[in-house]
Amino acid sequence: MNPEPLNMIDAVVAEIGSTTTVVSAFHHLDAAPVFLGQGMAPTTAQDGDVLPGLEGAVADLKTRLNAPELGWRAMYAASSAAGGLSMSVHGLVYEMTARAAQMAALGAGAVVRSVTAGKMSQDDLEDLQALRPGMILLAGGTDFGDRETVLHNARAIASLKLGIPVLYAGNIQAQEAVKRVFDREGQAITLTENVYPQLDALNIEPARREIQNLFETHIIKAPGMARIREMVDGPILPTPGAVMEALRLLQPVIGDCMALDIGGATTDVHSGAEGAEAISLIQTQPEPFFKRTVEGDLGLYLNARHMAQRMGMANINQLLGLDTENELATWQPIPQTENQIKLAGLLALEAGRLAIRRHAGTLRQVYLPEGRKTYATGKDLSEVTTLIATGGALTRLPGNMNILRNLRDMNTAGDMLFPAPGKMRVLVDQAYLMASLGVLSRTHQAAALRLMQQSFKEEMA
Repeated sequence: MNPEPLNMIDAVVAEIGSTTTVVSAFHHLDAAPVFLGQGMAPTTAQDGDVLPGLEGAVADLKTRLNAPELGWRAMYAASSAAGGLSMSVHGLVYEMTARAAQMAALGAGAVVRSVTAGKMSQDDLEDLQALRPGMILLAGGTDFGDRETVLHNARAIASLKLGIPVLYAGNIQAQEAVKRVFDREGQAITLTENVYPQLDALNIEPARREIQNLFETHIIKAPGMARIREMVDGPILPTPGAVMEALRLLQPVIGDCMALDIGGATTDVHSGAEGAEAISLIQTQPEPFFKRTVEGDLGLYLNARHMAQRMGMANINQLLGLDTENELATWQPIPQTENQIKLAGLLALEAGRLAIRRHAGTLRQVYLPEGRKTYATGKDLSEVTTLIATGGALTRLPGNMNILRNLRDMNTAGDMLFPAPGKMRVLVDQAYLMASLGVLSRTHQAAALRLMQQSFKEEMA
């Protein structure tokens, strides 16, 4: 509680989530930045308009700050309401252009609902029409390589007349032809650099940035977001993309790092790591320096039952001494009872383990005529020095330190491209500001970095 009421502060950042809207207040951004506090309220997208949820969070903020007349010089926002940014991705070869395009979409904060490789079939087009993603990313061919496939796909997608923003990030030689295809059909398309300009070379940054720009201007589809767009002075980012912005700002300062966010619907892993030179020499595919993976089957609310069934309810009952089926019958986004807290902790540990295992690479032994060879597949996290815990489960769930200790030390078998037990420090985003500060970094980079460092508490060295 502030001793004197506030009238005008520098900025507020709204994080409009699927279930909760949080508003964070910041002041003195050009001198000694200060985090003043947060307000929160249920997101009201299901009621037909997210604006009342934002207004409720602002009212809560004013109450907490004892500032009924509070105003601000700028408002910024991140959103994952209405499912966030959903995308489909279409490339030439799955392990090359389609994979590179998918990495660009994930790095921008999207949920990739569909990936196709090669010439799209009639079934693919019918699936796309039924899916109606928020954006389509069309790639294919290295520069001055194959044109036929991407032009086939361009004609097929444009002919559907979906009215959905399309981003082209394929063979540069086909750019103008692709644009003519969409122009003839009266469909909008944005052109950017090829995500896979040559063999074993990724170039996902231009597409990632363009996806976020298109999200801001075209696809704020949650009810009421158009009105919020009028209130916001700066960028609106997909919430996972905002977390990635924060990690990109932090990595040059603290070195190779990764962030884990176990949410109600998904579990996200973000990493920024160069990896070991010895591993790079035996990698089978290029990996981006900054990488995000999202696991849509791992979440503590919407996917709780699925995860419990995967682990085996009988096993959970024996381990925790409770009736898992009974607990899930009254399951809440925030655990309410001691038994629910115990079950949520176990599910969070399992979600974290699986998500990290899917994100991190492995070493693979291959037997060839000339003898056994070792190859590395996936992202090399072996030299990561810092694990950052963000999101509600890892920052506020009782017993979170035990969960984090187990996740930090999970590579006991040494089969992952992941640090050995005890080799990482753990930072907890105690004020849950990482996404908000990722948004703020677009306009106040130095202040965002300083505030992030203030929010992070080192729990394990």
